[in-house]
Amino acid sequence: MRTAISLAGVLLATAAVLWLLQRKLIYFPSAQVPDPRSMGLQGVDAVTFPTTDGLTLNGWFVNRTPNPEAVVLVFNGNAGNRAHRASFADALARLGSAVFIFDYRGYGDNPGSPSENGLRMDARAARSYLLSRSDVDPKALVYFGESLGTAVAVELASEHPPAGLILRSPFTSLTALGRHHYGLPVGWILRDRYATLDRMSNLRTPLLVIAGDSDRIVPFSESRQVFDAANEPKSLLVIPNADHNDAALFEGRTMIEGIVRFLRNLR
Repeated sequence: MRTAISLAGVLLATAAVLWLLQRKLIYFPSAQVPDPRSMGLQGVDAVTFPTTDGLTLNGWFVNRTPNPEAVVLVFNGNAGNRAHRASFADALARLGSAVFIFDYRGYGDNPGSPSENGLRMDARAARSYLLSRSDVDPKALVYFGESLGTAVAVELASEHPPAGLILRSPFTSLTALGRHHYGLPVGWILRDRYATLDRMSNLRTPLLVIAGDSDRIVPFSESRQVFDAANEPKSLLVIPNADHNDAALFEGRTMIEGIVRFLRNLR
């Protein structure tokens, strides 16, 4: 009896720690944001914009043409900050699109702490900011989500459909990823769930899914399920031998060319 009570106490204590600290296992923000000019990023407008709960977020609007083919709103993955997406923004800007990269709360030089609800508010705020700009055509607005950002982009798209939706390494849910990596039914303890698969059937937005077939963080099977659940029109771009954090899935030529084709087909 004493052993059982002790074991129960250990399990409860472990569950309590996981409940309190789980977001530190999900979000990995980087605080240092260099000057974009020091990174060779041209055509940058450094901006701030408010959230509905009183935070001020920072972002970079990157544009090199008076008439961009598309305006791409980028939702980052769970690590780093906007500076780590500068090469992606640069690649698309050089090919005629405007790109908005920003940091969620708690990332880069932003206040606050990340959570699913917080990122939801940040996404809405970023979209509202873009639509307030006189140089942004709402009909040209496209969402691009990377990894964790795919869930953020899908939820925003379910509320405010864009002209197009691009998902790089999407996953069905955080619960499914936890089960894959840890072999445990983690759903009962997760505070943030990011249930993308549940929302896909409601979307009617043209979709491009990009996935690496050697991804060890988000298995290709996860991205394939998201793609299969989506409505037409949709297309799937598989990057051979690409792992989750490989350059091929950040600014690789095959990926960028596929994105540009998708954007031009929208027009």
